[in-house]
Amino acid sequence: MDRFFTFVGGSAGPWKVTTKTDVAGDGLPAVDRLDIVSSAQPFVPELAAVTWCLRGVVSNERYVTRSEKAALMAVQPPLGRAEASCAAFIALSKSPEWWGLTQDERRAILETQSRHIATGLNYLPAVARRLHHSRDLGGAFDFLTWFEFAPSDAAAFDQLVGELRRTEEWKYVIRECDLRLIRSSDS
Repeated sequence: MDRFFTFVGGSAGPWKVTTKTDVAGDGLPAVDRLDIVSSAQPFVPELAAVTWCLRGVVSNERYVTRSEKAALMAVQPPLGRAEASCAAFIALSKSPEWWGLTQDERRAILETQSRHIATGLNYLPAVARRLHHSRDLGGAFDFLTWFEFAPSDAAAFDQLVGELRRTEEWKYVIRECDLRLIRSSDS
């Protein structure tokens, strides 16, 4: 499995940006397109087509229990499904207070109080997702999240994100940018 990904915002790529919402803190410069490059090698973009690059790595799942992981794996669809022509790219960072907590304290907020994993399970298999860690890579954001879904599931995805943003966990989010996209054949 590829672990390193670069999200390239600019004027080229298979994903056309339909909306950009700066939810919290400084957003990202507006772009028309998004490309996703999978490579362990540093990505060297064609500068004329690039406004920003964000790099992340797929890592071990840090806050799930064995039973939660099994439940997720049982219903998590793969990325790249033909019917999933809609996507969301959500980049976010959490506060120094969040990172000052221990792993078990963060787990308690994430799942015991906020029910992040349980809430996400309610929307599977409609939504495919992949989490990328970028904090330890020195990235501009802590997490880069990628979601794919069919147009008929767009309202459900909005509901999922709305539920998560009302939780205790989201009180620790200090920067968040949400791009909605459609797969385009004219890239």
